[in-house]
Amino acid sequence: MLVLSWKVFSQTGNIETYLLHKELERDNDSEELEAIQFDERTDQTLT
Repeated sequence: MLVLSWKVFSQTGNIETYLLHKELERDNDSEELEAIQFDERTDQTLT
């Protein structure tokens, strides 16, 4: 979805599309952080 929103923004220059892209990017980053933290907690319980 990030690629699509960026492509649409780059072709149209629509600021709302850019803001959508940034929101999706933030959500994606927070999901990755949560996954990393979960992995670290799982690793700690296995040792």
